[in-house]
Amino acid sequence: MPIARNAARTALVACAGLFAVTACGSGDGADEAQSKQVTLVTHDSFNVSKDVLAEFKKKTGHTVKVLKSGDAGQAVNQAVLSKGNPQGDVLFGVDNTLLSRAVDNGVFAPYQAKGLDRVPAEYQLDAEKHRVTPVDTGDICVNYDKSYFADKKLDPPRTFEDLADPKYKNLLVTENVATSSPGLGFLLGTAAEFGDKGWQDYWKKLKANGVKVVEGWEQAYNEEFSGSAGGKKAGGDRPLVVSYASSPPVEVLYADPQPDEAPTGVLTGTCFRQIEFAGLFDGAKNPEGGKKLIDFLIGKTFQEDLPLQMFVRPVADDAKLPELFTEFGAEADHARSLEPEKIAENREAWVKSWTSLVVK
Repeated sequence: MPIARNAARTALVACAGLFAVTACGSGDGADEAQSKQVTLVTHDSFNVSKDVLAEFKKKTGHTVKVLKSGDAGQAVNQAVLSKGNPQGDVLFGVDNTLLSRAVDNGVFAPYQAKGLDRVPAEYQLDAEKHRVTPVDTGDICVNYDKSYFADKKLDPPRTFEDLADPKYKNLLVTENVATSSPGLGFLLGTAAEFGDKGWQDYWKKLKANGVKVVEGWEQAYNEEFSGSAGGKKAGGDRPLVVSYASSPPVEVLYADPQPDEAPTGVLTGTCFRQIEFAGLFDGAKNPEGGKKLIDFLIGKTFQEDLPLQMFVRPVADDAKLPELFTEFGAEADHARSLEPEKIAENREAWVKSWTSLVVK
């Protein structure tokens, strides 16, 4: 990840900079401006409307500096390495696949966010200690190219097991689980589906059936996948890709003209539930501003901005989804999941075993 989810989530400003204007100068004025600046460390897929963070400044007096640190795994690794002397005040984008790595290394200071009562308990995976606050959720699922299957008069697969069927040989592309959040989520989905030992036999079948592995989501979706706008331009020839349940709305939103139907679909029987969190860094230089920012991240304004900026679902139960998101996106009624403790105990061993089985 997350989490590098979608090329459409292009930053609204270049690089990592201020979304709101801060005071310039020297001496006390500069110091005061610095004390009113909150630095948000996040992944490259972070995006937000300018007027949303302008509202944060209006309400709190704080501006937000966004510091992007690669994908979710890279951001978490950097946070662990700089523990106690963080790059910013708040980290956003650590998800349930990587949560234990951050909290077990003492990256965060406890903080119980205001408005947390609007977030369902199922998303509050650290409810006892409040080291992280859930912000959004999304499903990692296989997407398919509707035109390909229609032209071939072939029904698309429906389940994990179907993907290993010889009639879908050489059709699936996925991401390396050691370098990609969606790739890791897909592996965890198969572990939840087939059990601690069964997932390895399943991946042997996938490998024999011609699954292609690339380093990250960007390459898989926008280069190898035949159903995406980017994939079409790049000559992608894989009609099945590990992506997100929210990917089809992107293909509609950024098409010109916009189609009446999304060109891609979602195999909801292959989904793994992902939850993204924000946490206040232990050692934050502006902890009060950081707390206010976390409160804002689960506030209605930010929550309702999420779907068409980062193409994820808000966790607050009073946040409304835009029509385009609900019309063209998909939601898995029975997305797979694993307890954070289970992921923590097995993640490194599973990644190592997967690498030996599939890549080497």
